[in-house]
Amino acid sequence: MLLVGLTGAAALMLEGSLLHDPLRFWAVMLGLMLTGGCANGFNQYFEREIDAQMGRTKNRRPLATGALNPTPALLFILACGVGAVTLFGVMFNWLAALTSFLTIAFYSFFYTLWLKPRTHLNIVIGGAAGAMAPVIAWAAATGSVALTPWLLFLIVFFWTPPHFWALALCVKKDYERVKIPMLPVIKGDHETRRQILLYTAGLFVISLLLHAGILYLAAAVVLGGIFLYKAWKMVKQADQSAAWGLFKYSIVYLTALFVVIMADSVISR
Repeated sequence: MLLVGLTGAAALMLEGSLLHDPLRFWAVMLGLMLTGGCANGFNQYFEREIDAQMGRTKNRRPLATGALNPTPALLFILACGVGAVTLFGVMFNWLAALTSFLTIAFYSFFYTLWLKPRTHLNIVIGGAAGAMAPVIAWAAATGSVALTPWLLFLIVFFWTPPHFWALALCVKKDYERVKIPMLPVIKGDHETRRQILLYTAGLFVISLLLHAGILYLAAAVVLGGIFLYKAWKMVKQADQSAAWGLFKYSIVYLTALFVVIMADSVISR
C-alpha cells in the first residue's frame, strides 16, 4: 500500500500541476489509498480461507485469524471502493474515477477469483492492477494520460514478477498446500529463477527510458545494476537465501527509485 502511494506521488510530482494545490494533491493520494485498500480488502475477503492455511498470512491477516468478522469487513471494503470512485469523479474527473473502478474490479474479481487459481502467469497479468497508481494519479491531475505515467506503470509492472516470484520460491510449500499455481509450483525453481532474471533485465531497460533527470538516470543504472546482479547471483547460487535477498532488495529498489524520481523532479524545477 505504501508503494502504491509512493508511485502515485511520483507521477503527481513529475506532472507538477498539483504541487501548488496541496488539498487536491492529498485528495488524489487519499483516492489512491482507498482504491488500493478496496482491492487489497477484496483480495483478503475472498481468500480468507486460503490465507488461514498459509504460513506467511495465517497469523497476520485479520480475516484469516478470525480477529475480524467478514460482514463488517466487506462493508468497509465497499465503502473504500465507493469512496475512491466518488472522490475521483466529483473532485477531479470521471477518467480518473473509471481507472480507479477498473483497477479495483480487475484485481478483486478477474485476478483474485479467476486468474490466480488458474494460471502460473497470474502475477504477470495481475501485476497490471498494482501498477496503475501513476496512471490514475496522472488522469486525476490532467484529465488525460500521457507517455510518462505509462512508463512508470511499466516499471512497476516489470518489477512485480521478480518481486513476487522471489517470495514464491521461499514459500513454495504454502502455494502447493493451497493449490495456487504459482510459477515455482508449475514450472519449477530453475525456470522461476530464469524468468526472474529476464524480467529484471527488462525492468532495467525500461527504467532507462524515463526522462526524469541526471540524478534519476544515475540511480536507475546503479539500483538496476544491483538488481540484475542479485538476480544473476540467484540463478547461479540457487538457494533460498539468495531468493530472500532478492525479495528484500526489490522493495528497496522500487522505494529508492521512486524517491529519486520525486527528488529529481524538485531539483529540476
